[in-house]
Amino acid sequence: MVKICPIEMRLKRWERKKCKPNSLPVLHKMHVRIGDTVQVIAGREKGKVGEVTRLFKHNSTVIVKDLNLKSKHKKGTDDEPGEIVMIEGPIHSSNVMLYSKEKSVVSRVGHKFLEDGTKVRYLVKTGEVIDSVEKWVKVFKEGNSE
Repeated sequence: MVKICPIEMRLKRWERKKCKPNSLPVLHKMHVRIGDTVQVIAGREKGKVGEVTRLFKHNSTVIVKDLNLKSKHKKGTDDEPGEIVMIEGPIHSSNVMLYSKEKSVVSRVGHKFLEDGTKVRYLVKTGEVIDSVEKWVKVFKEGNSE
């Protein structure tokens, strides 16, 4: 039985990552998930707010929509000329914090159990619950449409 690994790697040839005995990379737990609204707390983009679009668990980085833009030079072909396009670069997960749109404040994430027994994430400062069924349905629909 052959298992296909769903882990997407963005490693350079010279990068060495710590691996488990089955040769898969060690994946780090992160406090953010796809679809979360975050604020950058360090670096060139400090203070800007955006939505997480991708996660890379092997090196704890996230891609935030329309932040940390970098220019990529695309080579031209016979049909199309070359061009310079702007792409979003990764930001380390320690440099972002969850952001509350309602109260306009950043906060750490906490975990608690609701009355029905489901475990959810919430913002420590405001008490606002981050995980909800409606939000996950929206994230999965957007993921399937791409």
